[in-house]
Amino acid sequence: MGRPPGGPFRSIMMCQRCQKAQATVHIDEVKSFNGPGAASNEVDEHHLCEACAQETDLPNLGVPKKSMDEVWKLLQNAALKAHKAPRQVRTCPTCGMSHDQLKRKGRVGCQDCYDTFSDYLDDLLERMHGSTEHSGRIPGVDLEANRRRQAIQGARAELERAIGAENFERAAELRDELRRLEDEGHEDEGAGAGIEDSATP
Repeated sequence: MGRPPGGPFRSIMMCQRCQKAQATVHIDEVKSFNGPGAASNEVDEHHLCEACAQETDLPNLGVPKKSMDEVWKLLQNAALKAHKAPRQVRTCPTCGMSHDQLKRKGRVGCQDCYDTFSDYLDDLLERMHGSTEHSGRIPGVDLEANRRRQAIQGARAELERAIGAENFERAAELRDELRRLEDEGHEDEGAGAGIEDSATP
């Protein structure tokens, strides 16, 4: 018996077992497979109504329907198992702080916590500041020195990219720019030290 043609106007097929209800479950059971399109392939077609399909022992019919009480019991059992299962708790090997304690307190217990909880802290910093690297002011450093420090970092990164791209003319310009910025920094440090020296009696 061939499978009825698909589409919205396909003919109604009756259940092969009870011959009373419409067949809504269609299964092709492969008995022997000798290659795609081989004439010797054996396939049994089963066209059943839902009730007969639940009663038969055909493969790939899925899980039989369960009542709401059975579903509720399954959910309760799954929740109990999940609750009883030991939860893996990550703790700092140095100070013993747990991940939950860090979230509650909002501060780390020691310097090793930064490594232990790095994924959580990186995500937190990214959400709070939009970056995991500090780009603002540094306490005790004036704005000009901070601007110069950021310019030096940017020039170094650009120098590495220029060297990687074998753009040696640009690399030489950046090298000279780096030297100028670093020399300015040394001059400012020397000028600051001179002021401090002259101020001391």
